[in-house]
Amino acid sequence: QVHLVESGGGLVQAGDSLRLSCAASGRTYSSYVMGWFRQVPGKEREFVAAISWSGGTISYADSVKGRFTISRDNAKNTVYLQMNGLKPEDTAVYYCAAGGSISSRLKASGYDYWGQGTQVTVSS
Repeated sequence: QVHLVESGGGLVQAGDSLRLSCAASGRTYSSYVMGWFRQVPGKEREFVAAISWSGGTISYADSVKGRFTISRDNAKNTVYLQMNGLKPEDTAVYYCAAGGSISSRLKASGYDYWGQGTQVTVSS
């Protein structure tokens, strides 16, 4: 079992930066693929970024590539999402997730555990 808690969301202006954190507790956290997803009301949860347990495999959605950076610190049981150059269309609830399969990292169905989410609002 893995328990995930996100933090770092907030209200910012377009062009600003935010860093989201996801603190994990539970056994074998470091063996999980970690992902970030986001969701707006009325839409499906959307893949944002994922990182393998070693950090050797990293993936991004095209919409955030070059602006967002995912990283993890296994010693601290924490995964981060650095978001630069934020746009109004980045407004969403952001969720951290932990899963067991690198091949399924781009899909929400590939993750077993989810945090409660943190709101990110970007004003124009």
